[in-house]
Amino acid sequence: MPEPLLVAAVGDIHGRFHRVETWLDALEQARGRRVDLVLAVGDVEAFRRADDHRRKAAKRAMPAEFAEYADGLRQVKRPLYFIGGNNEDFEALHDLQLGGTLAPNVTYLGRAGVRELCGLRVAYLSGIHAPRFVDQPLKPPSTPDMVKQAGYFRTPEVEQVAELRDVDLMLVHEWPRGIVQRAREENPSPPRPLPSYWIGNPVTRRLVDTVLPKWMLCGHSHKGFAVTLEGPGRPATRIACLDQAARAQESIFWLEYEGRQALRAGWGLSGAISWTAGQRWDMNSLPPLAAEGEGAPAEFGLGEAMPARN
Repeated sequence: MPEPLLVAAVGDIHGRFHRVETWLDALEQARGRRVDLVLAVGDVEAFRRADDHRRKAAKRAMPAEFAEYADGLRQVKRPLYFIGGNNEDFEALHDLQLGGTLAPNVTYLGRAGVRELCGLRVAYLSGIHAPRFVDQPLKPPSTPDMVKQAGYFRTPEVEQVAELRDVDLMLVHEWPRGIVQRAREENPSPPRPLPSYWIGNPVTRRLVDTVLPKWMLCGHSHKGFAVTLEGPGRPATRIACLDQAARAQESIFWLEYEGRQALRAGWGLSGAISWTAGQRWDMNSLPPLAAEGEGAPAEFGLGEAMPARN
């Protein structure tokens, strides 16, 4: 019988490819097998030239590590597919609106659509919601203002995804609106701290309620989160929101599949299972809260936190 498919997801990378590769090495060791597929939920910052990255990331000094992969000095070990967030090399991605390869084993999925990856139907919508721009045409990112607006999704892209059905995984950057309130109603005891109820946008929420994917993965808000959307006559959608790549505990999430059936899932690098098919998926499914000041495991030397950049 074939080995189950191991899918790893990673939160906002923000240029830190070396760190993510080290983390995935550790996850493979913990699970005792290779990661078959890596999915990234936006704000990857795959800038192909180091000088471009420094110029565009003026708000925050971030590494330009992807340039080493684009130049062939390093190679990503596992197939990585990513969507766009609101901080990307939009000049490069504009010519790849339907997707394309940026370096060996690194593929941009595109602005919106569906792709079959390792037998799974993966739907995706890049960008965040900006009401002022959602009905405007996408323009070439030739000025700073146009670069910024490239990080917003448009109505035709949303409509394209809304027509999809039978989706195993949906990737979005920004959370759907209302999931914090759902978690607030179900918050475990002892309760976990929750973000503000207004996080997320109504467009992504309408998408998840229309497409009804089995799983949705989100980034952007730099916080681990778990909730299930379901109701009478509505199949469950399990939502996992991932932290940025500051510490692995909530920024790495993995799923094991047999065919298209999710069997189990977990967070971080330990390989510990936090959910199995048939169990409830909610805030109790998150890893235990870290002690104050605790970061990534010391043996990886990756404990420094990064400031949020939404």
